Amino acid sequence: MTEIQSRRSSFKYWAMIWSLGLAGQLCWNIVNLWFNTFIYAKIAMDSRIVAAMVISSSILSTFSTFYFGTLSDRLGSRRKFISYGYIIWGVLTIVFGFTEFIGGGVAGQGASVIFLTATIVVLTGSIMSFFGSMANDSGFNAWINDTTTDKNRGQLGAALAVHPIIGTILGTVVGGMLVGSDDNYQRLFWTVGLFVIAIGVISLPFVQDAPTLKPHREGTFWKQFFSIFDFRALFKQRELMFACLALVAFFTPFNVFFVHMGNWLIHRMGFTPDLMGLIQGTALIAAMFLAVPGTILINKHKTPIVAIAGAILNAAGVLAVSLFIRPGMGNTETVFAVENIPLLICVFLVGAGMVLFTQSLTMWVKQLFPEDNRGQFEGIRLLSFMLIPMVIGTLIGNAVIRGGEGSVVNEFGIVENIPTEALFGWAAVLMIPLVVPIVLATRLYFKRVRGEKERATWTN
Repeated sequence: MTEIQSRRSSFKYWAMIWSLGLAGQLCWNIVNLWFNTFIYAKIAMDSRIVAAMVISSSILSTFSTFYFGTLSDRLGSRRKFISYGYIIWGVLTIVFGFTEFIGGGVAGQGASVIFLTATIVVLTGSIMSFFGSMANDSGFNAWINDTTTDKNRGQLGAALAVHPIIGTILGTVVGGMLVGSDDNYQRLFWTVGLFVIAIGVISLPFVQDAPTLKPHREGTFWKQFFSIFDFRALFKQRELMFACLALVAFFTPFNVFFVHMGNWLIHRMGFTPDLMGLIQGTALIAAMFLAVPGTILINKHKTPIVAIAGAILNAAGVLAVSLFIRPGMGNTETVFAVENIPLLICVFLVGAGMVLFTQSLTMWVKQLFPEDNRGQFEGIRLLSFMLIPMVIGTLIGNAVIRGGEGSVVNEFGIVENIPTEALFGWAAVLMIPLVVPIVLATRLYFKRVRGEKERATWTN
């Protein structure tokens, strides 16, 4: 290969890394944030619908990741799963938006209409997440692992760290602008859907499987699939086990309030969707700068300090919201008003804590994965990071909302559930158990680091 050909190949590769990575994170942001506010604006203000979609989507996403990950391993190919997956993902994003017309496009219809619409919404959202995981989790991320070398490891690590932050900021801020104060969700879903479809089509000729990727079969398909759930290897690694438990203990209370945070800002605090997006986006931009000192500490083998700092900041943020933030105390006409400073500080603390904890624990658990069994342990991380916390946290959040002061009966005789500050209070309380696994994991971490330094000293 000539130098010019090599440069062209490198350019195409990195163009795919950034375009597929950002498109995937942007679409996931739409799923995690705007689908929930869409339900309240266009279907019904019923937290049960949100809970049902979050739980079913997380279950199908996890199954999809394991299923297509196993299938692509056995076939020895990722490229078609990525490209066709993104195309289907984009199409289903647009299709999801059509569900608002089933009930006439206005939240608060009769019970039978709401039930029919809610069922279709949950099914459509779950199917979309299923193909999203095929494209992004088991496809794109596996392709990244296949093509990682010692020469590009650092650049890829930096890109993968930045993708979620940029995707979340764009999805939150630009997404809010697209929805606008007139609740135009069609504008949002069509824009993002067409963008993801275009990236999928463009990737077809450019994404190539790694030359080293070969078909890998271990018995039957289902035998290989279920081998992922063998937890005996996890129990043998106590540090990794406690780190995974820390993930569960942090993200369970996080999902108690985060699933409903957009609807809380809109329907409880009184902000329009565009201003809600600006509030969360501004907080994330500010929180992003904490990732720099976090990275420095992680590189200096201080990962638990970053994790603990993240947990403290997050807990302080949710506790402050529950104690000091109430409807009517802010300025709902503009975000950057003096009256909104307490709210902005609280949202910043929540976002900063999430960024630092995610950054540290992701690196912490990944470095403990055995080299010959990384696929299985990625599955365990996914269970700890997403599935278990989303299911438990969402169920608790739904119970808190339905039993709280935000539940009112509308003119149709339907109970509407408005998220209140009680969600944040419960999240703060539920973070207390995090102390146990994080302390135990921290002790084992520093014991391991000291041992590695001593061995390095003896070797030298």
